[in-house]
Amino acid sequence: MASTRTDRPPAVRRLDLGYFVRPAGEAGNPEPRVEPVLAYLVRRPEGLLLFDTGLGEGDPEADAHYRPVRRPLAAALTAAGVAPGDLDVVVNCHLHFDHCGGNPLLAWVPVWVQAAELAEARAGGYTIDALVDFPGVRHQELDGEAEVWPGVRVVPTPGHTAGHQSLVVAGPDGCTVLAGQAHDTASAYGAAVLARRAAREGVVGAPLPGCPAWLDRLAAFGPRRVLFAHDHAVWEPAEAG
Repeated sequence: MASTRTDRPPAVRRLDLGYFVRPAGEAGNPEPRVEPVLAYLVRRPEGLLLFDTGLGEGDPEADAHYRPVRRPLAAALTAAGVAPGDLDVVVNCHLHFDHCGGNPLLAWVPVWVQAAELAEARAGGYTIDALVDFPGVRHQELDGEAEVWPGVRVVPTPGHTAGHQSLVVAGPDGCTVLAGQAHDTASAYGAAVLARRAAREGVVGAPLPGCPAWLDRLAAFGPRRVLFAHDHAVWEPAEAG
């Protein structure tokens, strides 16, 4: 009998790049909350894409505030069977220091980012400046949706920041959405999806706060799963009953 086992690596692989402590009062948290820092390696016939690059260094005030524990990006990539030099594209959901921290280690790789996000990051007081502009940096500035490769599309998902973006990756069993910090948790994302459904069905008069229109754009891709930057949980659509 032929084996169903395959040695092909997954098309999307999560990388654990450490964690930090979000203080009480931030993002509506009544208590401090420990959050993972997650990146995603996307394998395609066209090459290797890395979505987010982990926690940056160089700001003692940020370290004192968030108490980050870092896992080196190179070590995480090696564990996934990839060398930093193998990467072809970086996509940052946004440019806060916990999402673009490894960018300077990948100076030869083009970084796809919304132009509005890059402009805000360069205005100062937004992130660690050395993580945005560094020797050899190659920004690919976007103004809205863009196709990285066939079946891999950047979609703007503003909210957490004005230039926040997510990534839609097509696969044989449907699309995977890498939502970044479009929502902090899978449960928050699911609540927003359900609230927009309630608005469409007339149960509530209009979409509730925290339920942006881009949810409908992501839904149009029919995602099988949605993954997040600060939550190990996965959102999956309810089965049609």
